[in-house]
Amino acid sequence: MVARAYTVAFEGVEARQVEVQCAVTPGMPAFSVVGLPDKAVSEARDRVRTALSSMAIALPSKRITINLSPADMPKEGSHFDLPIALSLLAALEIIPKDAVEGTTSLGELSLDGSLVPVIGALPAAMAAAAEDHTLLCPRDSGAEAAWVDAVQVLGAGSLADVVRHYTGQSPLPPAEPGEVTHDTGGRDLRDVKGQERAKRALEIAAAGRHHLMMVGTPGSGKSMLAARLPGILPPLTAPEALETSMIHSLAGLLDEGGISRRRPFREPHHTASMAAIIGGGRRAGPGEVSLAHNGVLFMDEFPEFPRAVLETLRQPIETGEVMVARANAHVKYPCRFMLVAAANPCKCGYLSDPARACTRAPICGEDYMSRISGPLMDRFDLRVEVPPVAFTDLDLPASGDSSAQVAARVLGARAEQQARFADRPDMRLNADAEGEALEEIATPDTEGRVLLTKVAERFGLSARGYHRVLRVARTIADLDRSPDVRHPHVAEAVSYRLTGVKEL
Repeated sequence: MVARAYTVAFEGVEARQVEVQCAVTPGMPAFSVVGLPDKAVSEARDRVRTALSSMAIALPSKRITINLSPADMPKEGSHFDLPIALSLLAALEIIPKDAVEGTTSLGELSLDGSLVPVIGALPAAMAAAAEDHTLLCPRDSGAEAAWVDAVQVLGAGSLADVVRHYTGQSPLPPAEPGEVTHDTGGRDLRDVKGQERAKRALEIAAAGRHHLMMVGTPGSGKSMLAARLPGILPPLTAPEALETSMIHSLAGLLDEGGISRRRPFREPHHTASMAAIIGGGRRAGPGEVSLAHNGVLFMDEFPEFPRAVLETLRQPIETGEVMVARANAHVKYPCRFMLVAAANPCKCGYLSDPARACTRAPICGEDYMSRISGPLMDRFDLRVEVPPVAFTDLDLPASGDSSAQVAARVLGARAEQQARFADRPDMRLNADAEGEALEEIATPDTEGRVLLTKVAERFGLSARGYHRVLRVARTIADLDRSPDVRHPHVAEAVSYRLTGVKEL
């Protein structure tokens, strides 16, 4: 007689159903797990045996075989403990088989039978809903999984609680979703003295999710500006919050089952490896580009990152997704993020500072910035110089708009874009527009077209650069509440793309 339980195996943000089959047959006493388990899954037999022993349940002197089907799919993680225990209890007729077969479960067992929270409860709940199953998980994971309305989620504190539930002695109450954490405010743009042009570039980038490069001497305020970017971004919409939370669930970053409406802001150090940035490792987990999905990836000291790491950003920037390909796994993660990079103009940092003349100018700057390839630099929609601020200006009163005022304009511009792309699920913001859709929404007036044509010819704009200027011009027009892209919008977009435009 074979008893069955169900759980999931993770492939990126997708959770694939796994059938856990248990057979108790005559023969030499043994407990084996087959079906391509990793070390953590193979060790489940010892945790399950000891947890059952703590409940005074002795295993029979027979051969116990656990098969994880499909057998050719790798099984990784400690969350297989609970479904293995359920299938075994059903095979021993301690709990009813039909109730177990209508449940998807996951959870790690302690030796005393208590359930330890595991990663991936949110995508597991999505998979359970697709199969019309109930989800059974550790109590501390229930708040996270309960965000999926289409499935009943039961959170248990121990294996004994699970047995009492299935035998009708003490049914488990449905889990309640965790709290929604909203943006409680943060650093204000008015704290930054001067740098009005950089602030404007920050506003445009936030409004249309355009990639931004800031170049300036050390201490000019690049990191300070980037740190204030979350304060002007609108909160995540409900679908975006669910998308982002599924990735963070796999990375174990959800705090007490709560879902945040604040957009991610990731800032990896320049010593980060390729697997840390793009994704990978032993379990092909999400990298920083995916953890920044629907948010911001800030890379300070951009040229200091290894060249190979920087080059791997090119495809995710264009496609909005990344395929982590390994010998035993091909996993796809979403990664629609806004890249904000900061760099010094040269190795010493003072190439453009007349008070500290660089002894190797201009070779120092050329060598340093050449670490960023042309194709990667071409993907930055906005490039802005951040000049040093005189110490005498630091005592001046705050100037410019506050983060709240800028955030209101950004929210209005994004609302225009969401309405514009309402019937285009593949496009959300101006940065996603391409082809006929871009021509339809961002065709400039006659004067703007003449200017853009002249710029393209004189400075040799690539097709990508030409289209990115149009996208930025469309965002500037949205901030201006203009239905059409006009000459001033194109001129400002070009000014953030190239230098020397004033000579035209």
